[in-house]
Amino acid sequence: LLQDDPDLWVAVSEAQIALEQSFGIEEQAPPTYLKQSILSAAEVLQQAAVASDRTPESGPAVLPSIPASPAPSNVIPLSRWRRGLGAAAAVVIAGLGISNIILWQSLQSLQVSRRTTDQNPLVFTLERTPLAPSPDASVQVVVDPKDLEATLDIKNLPPLADGEVYVLWTVVKPNAPVTTDDKDAILTQVFRVDAQGQFSQRIAVPPVFRDRGLVQAVAVTIENAKAPQKHLAKPILIQRI
Repeated sequence: LLQDDPDLWVAVSEAQIALEQSFGIEEQAPPTYLKQSILSAAEVLQQAAVASDRTPESGPAVLPSIPASPAPSNVIPLSRWRRGLGAAAAVVIAGLGISNIILWQSLQSLQVSRRTTDQNPLVFTLERTPLAPSPDASVQVVVDPKDLEATLDIKNLPPLADGEVYVLWTVVKPNAPVTTDDKDAILTQVFRVDAQGQFSQRIAVPPVFRDRGLVQAVAVTIENAKAPQKHLAKPILIQRI
């Protein structure tokens, strides 16, 4: 049907151009299977419509002929219905194929955009909670998603007893596809401060920072030095996203 009716191709082409301009998507080659699927479906519909127009040759009458009453003028022949339905189905299939192409191109552009955006540094300035040991304590984490490293800068946190340590946690959203503890947290860094309450170091961070949608918070707790991974304490500083 698409081959016999050039107007359908024109309508399909105009629809595709309008959609691409409205989305402002850079032209990319769609998968070859999409075009082949559209052409195959149209060919099947065309063959079905041609077959419906073929009537068997009339043979000898078996039953007595019965005078047929004139068909009402508003009755449309079955063959015309089939051709009309076939044309409509071809247009729908072509439209769905174009939609798949546009969605595929949109996904490619989104992935490129995400890869570019996720390279920008992430800055976390943690806020004190009521459990903070000092009113002047400050913690800043600057994450480089590209290298999966971060600069951890601590000021005005009091030194802890020998049996305690500070722990930096990366908290992810529930059901994130990563290994966490029962608080949805990933132990990121164990550290102590100097006599002035300071600590500054380049540290490694988990891969979840490459997908900002997975990170829910960054926090600091005070844990037992022998088993900081148990994560028994509540945050003394935290930034929620």
